[in-house]
Amino acid sequence: MNRRNVTLHTVLAAAMVWLAGCSSPSPTFYALRADDASAATSTAASAVPTGAAALDVVVGPVTVPDMVDRPQIVTRNPDNTIELNEFARWASPLKLDIGRVVAADLAQRLGTARVSTIDVGGTTPPVWRVRVDITRIDSVLGNSVTIEAQWVVKPPDHQALMLGHTVAHEQVTSQDYGALVNAHDRALATISADIATAIRAGHATVGSATD
Repeated sequence: MNRRNVTLHTVLAAAMVWLAGCSSPSPTFYALRADDASAATSTAASAVPTGAAALDVVVGPVTVPDMVDRPQIVTRNPDNTIELNEFARWASPLKLDIGRVVAADLAQRLGTARVSTIDVGGTTPPVWRVRVDITRIDSVLGNSVTIEAQWVVKPPDHQALMLGHTVAHEQVTSQDYGALVNAHDRALATISADIATAIRAGHATVGSATD
């Protein structure tokens, strides 16, 4: 290899190292997760009234505040400024992921597989419909997650609506975004538990009225 080729290879190698150093890190994508199956199953087994396995539930619509309705995970800093992390992102639209998790939580807590985020209309059996409006998501790395929700349960057969309000607060003990997302999961589980309680109570009332 002549001197000119050696110089060329050296320049190319240096350029590749420089480009590697200048490349941006890839974003990490996070998905919400349903409540722990074993805990939910034990709750369902002890609290679901007879016949609840036949429940059909549709979750939706789910709304979230505009400030967090974006791909980036939004956090609040100690000085109350808001940060959008380009490298910590939701794997799917937040309101869709929340609907999926609430539906999965309700299926576990109510002991029925017939919980969906898709309403196929009049061809289905009588269903319980759940609307969830998330009014606040306050996420602080290394501190806490607070999720506030207004929710409405609409029983079948034109029974009276059941309205609820849940504020779920969970601690975050590290600066890791995974820990932050886990706190979101726990907060949503609290909201789902309140909704499940309302459905169980309403189902028991409907069942006693038809006896």
